[in-house]
Amino acid sequence: MIQADNLTFQYPGSHVQAARNLNFRIEPGEIFGFLGPSGAGKSTTQKILIGLLKGYTGKISIMGKSLEDWDPDFYNHVGIGFELPNHYLKLTAMENLRFFGSFYSRKKDYLGLLEKVGLLQDANKIVENFSKSMKVRLNFIRALLHDPEILFLDEPTTGLDPVNSRKIKDIILDQKAIGKTIFVTTHNMHDADELCDRISFIVDGELMITETPKQLKLDHGKHKVKVEYADGGQLIKVKEFPLKDIGKDQKFMDILKTREVISIHSQEASLDEVFIKVTGKNLL
Repeated sequence: MIQADNLTFQYPGSHVQAARNLNFRIEPGEIFGFLGPSGAGKSTTQKILIGLLKGYTGKISIMGKSLEDWDPDFYNHVGIGFELPNHYLKLTAMENLRFFGSFYSRKKDYLGLLEKVGLLQDANKIVENFSKSMKVRLNFIRALLHDPEILFLDEPTTGLDPVNSRKIKDIILDQKAIGKTIFVTTHNMHDADELCDRISFIVDGELMITETPKQLKLDHGKHKVKVEYADGGQLIKVKEFPLKDIGKDQKFMDILKTREVISIHSQEASLDEVFIKVTGKNLL
């Protein structure tokens, strides 16, 4: 659905390339994540892919067609969720959706979308009086108005509490389930781990590695299992065992048979730890 070959971009007046020789391919129905700190090149790449930034070098193909060959019909096929909400503040939520919906040849159920993100009761309220979370959620469903084949989502859960963040992530997963292709940029490793089929780490405009979240955690974690268990009903003991041939480890088996096991955890790395290890950078 999306392919970039040697994509490079430099802002006018800058001496640094914001994107440098990026190569990636996103398959139909895949959630693909660009992960990196602020200023890494995530949003720049997305703006190039959606046609907002020109003057790049390299090749971009979307839905089997060169980006340069698309006409305005391109925007009937893609939905875009920017990180910062941009609404007409003097209009109601419904009026905003109807206005932006008028740009497209395909329409969706406005009230149904508002209900999905918990804004149905606020449909006729002036957006100027919305909280930041409400504006973020309204901004998100605008990307779904015309039932696009591809979604570009920039930091889709930023500014949301856990409950509303969960709503947004569930909608993203629902979109994947019906075959949509989704490009997500984020610095939230927990979201990326939960949502993405594959991720790329981007730092200073350069892709460092592309892999599934699970494989990255396995490759860069300890190949051990940590067991916590009660001893005498009070003290908690912790032991680590090599994961290889663990079923043949007699000490491990004895603990399972004779102790009150509290928890068993594999010692795979978190994506935050992997990112720091691979890139030498923090996500802040």
